[in-house]
Amino acid sequence: MLIDTHTHIADPEFDADRAAVIERALAAGVRKMVLIGTDLASSQRAVTLAAQYPFFWATVGLHPHEAKSLDRDLLQALEKLAEHPKVVGLGETGLDFHYNYSSPEEQRRAFIEQIGLAKRKRLPLVIHTREAWDETFQILEEEGGRSHAAEVGGVFHCFTGDGAVAEKAVQFGFYLSFSGIMTFPKAIPLQEAAAVVDLSRLLIETDAPYLAPQGYRGKRNEPAFVRAVAEKIAQIRNTPFEKIAETTSANAERLFTLS
Repeated sequence: MLIDTHTHIADPEFDADRAAVIERALAAGVRKMVLIGTDLASSQRAVTLAAQYPFFWATVGLHPHEAKSLDRDLLQALEKLAEHPKVVGLGETGLDFHYNYSSPEEQRRAFIEQIGLAKRKRLPLVIHTREAWDETFQILEEEGGRSHAAEVGGVFHCFTGDGAVAEKAVQFGFYLSFSGIMTFPKAIPLQEAAAVVDLSRLLIETDAPYLAPQGYRGKRNEPAFVRAVAEKIAQIRNTPFEKIAETTSANAERLFTLS
C-alpha cells in the first residue's frame, strides 16, 4: 500500500476527470490520500471530497502565497472547518520568500496564527517552506511549534533541504515528505538527505498537480505517480520497494491518524 500524503486533486483542475484519476491511483496501489487546503475555498473543497470517500482525508489552511488574505473571519472559518472528523492536519502553512506573493510580514503573521490554531485543535502542522529555513525554525521555536510537533506531529511537505536541514527538522519532531523533485537527476543534495533520514520520519507525496516525477515531467501530476517517488527512495537507500511502501504508509497512518 502507498499513501499520497499531499495532493490537491480536490482543486478544479481535476473536475473533468477526477474519477479516472482516483481509479488510476487505486490501480497503482495508492490506497489513501490526504487532500490539502491552501485557502478557505480549497480547504472547503478538500473536506467536502474527503467526506465522500473512505480513502480520502483533508487538511485546512492558508498557504503563504495567500497569507495577505488572512483576517479574523477567515481564521474563524478555518477553525470551524478544522472540527470536521475527516480533517487530519493544519496547513499547508509556512513561509515562502522566493515569490513573496504575500509580504514576509503577512506570511509570518499567518504562520503564527496557524500554529496557534493547530495547537488549539491538536492537529499536525503541514508546513511549506522555501528560502526561509532559518526563520521557519525560529518561529516554530518561539511559538511552540517545536513542542507541538513533538507531542502532536508535523511534516515539512515537499522537502527540499539538504542533510543538515533534514537533521534539524527531525530534531524539531517533524516528518519529512519527499515529492517528485527527488527523482530529478540534478537533485543530488535532496537524494542524499533522503538516503540518511531515519526511515521512521519519511513520507512520500505528489503535490499533484505540481512537480511530476522524472518520466512524467511536463505532464499534470497525479496520485498514481507517488509510486515513482517510493521507487526512487528504495533505489537510493538500497532498500526493497515493499519496505519503503510499508514504512512510509505506517508513518503516514501514525502522523495523521488515518486508521
